[in-house]
Amino acid sequence: MNKTLLLIICDFLLLNLLALTRWDAPVAASSIQQAPSLSTDRDSPPAATKDQDLVELMKLSLEDEQARRDELARQLRDTAQNLQTREQILAQLEAEKNKLVENLGATRTQLDQQITVAKRNAEILAREVEAAKRDAGMSKERVAALQRDLEHREAELERERGNIAKLEQEQRAAREKIENLNVAVKVAEHEKTVLRETAETYKTQVEAERQERLRVQETTVQLAQGVGTLAVKSDDLQKEIRDNRPINANTLFSEYLANNVRTRVETTRPGLFGPAARVADLRTILVSDGRDTYAIFHASDTPFALTYPGADISRIAITFTNGDYSTTAGELHYLSIDPRILVVPLTPAQAAGLGVKVYMTSLEPFKFSDAILVSTNSEPTKTKYEETPFKLDATQPGYVQMRVSFFASKRGDLVISKSGELLGIMVNKDYCALVDNFLPTRTITTGENTGKQGIGALINHLNTRVQSMPLKLQ
Repeated sequence: MNKTLLLIICDFLLLNLLALTRWDAPVAASSIQQAPSLSTDRDSPPAATKDQDLVELMKLSLEDEQARRDELARQLRDTAQNLQTREQILAQLEAEKNKLVENLGATRTQLDQQITVAKRNAEILAREVEAAKRDAGMSKERVAALQRDLEHREAELERERGNIAKLEQEQRAAREKIENLNVAVKVAEHEKTVLRETAETYKTQVEAERQERLRVQETTVQLAQGVGTLAVKSDDLQKEIRDNRPINANTLFSEYLANNVRTRVETTRPGLFGPAARVADLRTILVSDGRDTYAIFHASDTPFALTYPGADISRIAITFTNGDYSTTAGELHYLSIDPRILVVPLTPAQAAGLGVKVYMTSLEPFKFSDAILVSTNSEPTKTKYEETPFKLDATQPGYVQMRVSFFASKRGDLVISKSGELLGIMVNKDYCALVDNFLPTRTITTGENTGKQGIGALINHLNTRVQSMPLKLQ
């Protein structure tokens, strides 16, 4: 049974029970009988009793109940119709559901098949992607190789273009030369014709002159003998004049600037916190005694300065550079004439490769009383020179005293004689050591492992020798 209908019936029974129930207390019969009769008027209407009120109330309730029942019946019919409609819709939905289930099953089967096919296709695509990656890597290498080949070919093409332009220029120049030669040939032909015409004229004159030349030749032989003797004397005279004529200081300095060599000395010393490297950039000239060639330095300008205590050196590299040519040296010497003078021997091939003038040592250092003092600065733009006189010191043979201002010279400056030869090198601010030989007192070999040569002890020994010299030479 419908719950709504059951509730309606229960409500109706409850209302009937409430309406029929007497809630007031029953009245005793004796009290009713003893009650005085009230006088009533016949014309007045009878008074309504409780039963009548109750009946009226029941009628009203029945009418309301009837109206509610009619309404409920109408709602019931509407509900039944709605229920029937819903059952129809439900049946339709159930049918559609079954169809959807059937379609879903078929679709699921198709999807499973499609998923299987898609997985198979994905595996195939993965293999193809892997192969494509390998091909791409190979393609990148091919592209890089092709790019390099293309750049090489473009460079060759550019060179060929330059060669073609050069050839075209040479061809134009050759054409101009050919045209000039054609003109010259025409002129020569014309001159040849003229010469042929004049040759006949000259023949007659030649015969006459021949006789004259025979006579002159006899005289010329006699004169030639006298002229030869005079020429020999003239050459000797010119050489003597050149040897005794001083060279201008500006010329000597310009010659030095054009012929100095850039030198780099690199050394490595063992230290407390690790090896200590030092690099010295110098400029000097090449000097020769007529047999060997050397580069000359003052020890204080290099890492081999005579200081106490002398430090051992584990690596030495000496490099000479001029233009595009560069060469290295295998050893260096401390000279016996003064241990503060260092020379580095060079082979004839190295000297020729550097392509500079090799200064000769002076055989007559005192021919001129003046010399030029050239500073050996590492930067050519800061190199200076001064023309200064010098004098001999009888107490110190092998040295000359330069008369220069206090700030004009320094140790390591080169002294070039007015004959264009090397006079010596300044060992301090006042004295120049005359370099007339290259006899070494100690030798150091360059290379990567020089620590076993005892360079520190060698420097200490040479420094002791310098300290024993007269004070004015130290």
